[in-house]
Amino acid sequence: MNTHSLSPLAQGFPVRYIVSMLRITATLTLDDRELEERFIRSSGPGGQNVNKVASAVQLRLDVTGSASIPETVKERLARIAGKLITEDGILIIEARRFRTQERNRRDARERLASLLRRAMVPQKQRRPTRPTHASLEDRLRSKSRKGQLKKTRGRRWSAED
Repeated sequence: MNTHSLSPLAQGFPVRYIVSMLRITATLTLDDRELEERFIRSSGPGGQNVNKVASAVQLRLDVTGSASIPETVKERLARIAGKLITEDGILIIEARRFRTQERNRRDARERLASLLRRAMVPQKQRRPTRPTHASLEDRLRSKSRKGQLKKTRGRRWSAED
């Protein structure tokens, strides 16, 4: 018998589970085991099905406990996501735009990927600049003019007072 035709298990090799990955960028992928999906009833479109079928998706990612996400990205993600992240560091995305569970699931994953892509881009550092010489002179002339204008306002004092 040819051993090449046998399955890896029959050949005595350990079986490895195929793990699905969510690709965010070329350098960042999330293991599906880090994501938790809950299917809940949707309040959106669906007619009579809305009361029977759990078509909405609640996607959860433990950002603080994730080994896939670098620390700098975690910090930016916390700022960008705002109220989507709980105090415990869990990102919750609810998708209920579509009538089917599969489309809502895809929508939630796309929104997660979009958030992570935004968090991957580092914020530009502000370089402090100094005002130009001309702008400083302009400001001083303007202040002088305003001061002169204010001096002319109000009660005039006469020599008799």
